[in-house]
Amino acid sequence: MDTDLTAAYARCQELHRRHGRTYYLATRLLPAWKRRHVHALYGFTRYADEIVDRTEDLPPAERAARLDEWSAEFVAGLHGEPVDDPLLPAVLHTIAVFDLDRADFASFLRSMAMDLTVLSYPTYDDLLDYMEGSAAVIGTMMLPILGSSDPAAAREPARQLGFAFQLTNFIRDVAEDLDRGRTYLPDEDLAKFGVTRDDLHAAKEQARTTPRIRDLIEYEVSRAQAHYEAAAPGITLLSPASQACMRTAYALYGGILDEVAAQGYDVFARRALVPQRRRLAVAARALLTPTGSPVAVPGPSLVPR
Repeated sequence: MDTDLTAAYARCQELHRRHGRTYYLATRLLPAWKRRHVHALYGFTRYADEIVDRTEDLPPAERAARLDEWSAEFVAGLHGEPVDDPLLPAVLHTIAVFDLDRADFASFLRSMAMDLTVLSYPTYDDLLDYMEGSAAVIGTMMLPILGSSDPAAAREPARQLGFAFQLTNFIRDVAEDLDRGRTYLPDEDLAKFGVTRDDLHAAKEQARTTPRIRDLIEYEVSRAQAHYEAAAPGITLLSPASQACMRTAYALYGGILDEVAAQGYDVFARRALVPQRRRLAVAARALLTPTGSPVAVPGPSLVPR
């Protein structure tokens, strides 16, 4: 492997280690040769997200231009042109090695561009359209790397796991997203529980929730749990060497929902985090779990009210 490519994979790994602690821990359970490819996908998605969310001091048009420029360089790389970027060689190599679907990457970049202009989503179907690119395609990108005994059957569970992880993040990060001027909880859900954006901002300022917001968050947790349930059968369809990794990621992301529930569905008092001791215990248990064992769906309820 040439020096530039080795450096690009190292850059992706560092982004993953620094920003994706839960998923990074799970990735450590993969065979070494697979890890760098997972790091590459994470690095690609994280860097695009940073262009969108870590440049808030710039006008939207300039942020959009930066994303367009980086996306164009990526597309050029897909067509075999040389790229002058510290990260892209790794993801381009990973795409080539596994013949990943280029349409998934186009869908992802479309959703990243939406974050520059779309501040809220009227319905859950609208949010699902966004998450198709921001989350579901991550599952289908990952599937060839993880390997499966039945890729066709594993595809939809992989998509559902992407939805589950993304919605978990949205629930945990309501306050953080408000700081960016966004709400990922659908407008129709806010209305269902009599919650306004002003109510969310007030709860954030006071660092505590209200009964209506608590009911709203509980509802969103149950909605995420339904995606976890739909994703669960896919874990046992993965290659044996990949099951411990995804069993760990599944349990740790689901554990965030458990933490949200444990703090009374108050996502404003503190950020819901899975304690380090539990994280390590989950990883150890996943390593000892026999291949093919079913996973436990997080939380007490699966049906949104």
